[in-house]
Amino acid sequence: MLINGARMLLHATGAMFWPAQALLVVADLHLEKGSAYAARGRFLPPYDTAQTLRRLTRAIDELDPAMVVCLGDSFHDAEAGGRIGSSDIATIADLARGRRWFWVAGNHDPEPPPGLAGEAVDEVRLEQIVLRHQPTERPPAGEVVGHLHPKAAVRLHGRRLTRRCFVGDGLRAVLPAFGAYAGGLDVLDPAFAPVFPAAFDAYLLGRDGVHRYPSRRLVPVTADDSVLHKLGNAGETG
Repeated sequence: MLINGARMLLHATGAMFWPAQALLVVADLHLEKGSAYAARGRFLPPYDTAQTLRRLTRAIDELDPAMVVCLGDSFHDAEAGGRIGSSDIATIADLARGRRWFWVAGNHDPEPPPGLAGEAVDEVRLEQIVLRHQPTERPPAGEVVGHLHPKAAVRLHGRRLTRRCFVGDGLRAVLPAFGAYAGGLDVLDPAFAPVFPAAFDAYLLGRDGVHRYPSRRLVPVTADDSVLHKLGNAGETG
């Protein structure tokens, strides 16, 4: 994917890698979403944090970044730090060791839990790229965000396929939600129009790669679509 002249690699886990900067970017981890739901009486298997961190470990092991930027909503709520397990905290510390690590502020987590490795920031700017959580009102060239949890549907060989996806138009990009329990929003929804007012590409996550489809090939996501991604992570749960 090209973003404002910067060439990015898109990883099947949902991470984006900028080779020229040895920079890995992920969005919307939503760690401890399962425990947040449980606290409100809605049971979800409490394994989402470990599952999400395993996929993040895979991306980091394969790409070996010098810097990692988490684009906000890394934690599902302000109380996540009191629920996250010690083994998951240790995993984050191991992943951050020897590299720069940034927690960008999100609407779910204006600040990360205290005591974690890494630095809390509002955004990260590198050359022609600005990394932040939410798109601005008039997104400038080079803006890379999360927040919208994009997913897309296409028809292939007579069946509909729905997956989380990256979205880009050559100037700006939205990353898929990385969290195991993070939901998704159809890229054809009007919420994406201010970011991509014209044609764009959706890069759907597959088991072992990422597959590009121009926006003209996309079909609306429906409630009946299967949204299990078969990536070793959970399906869409809202």
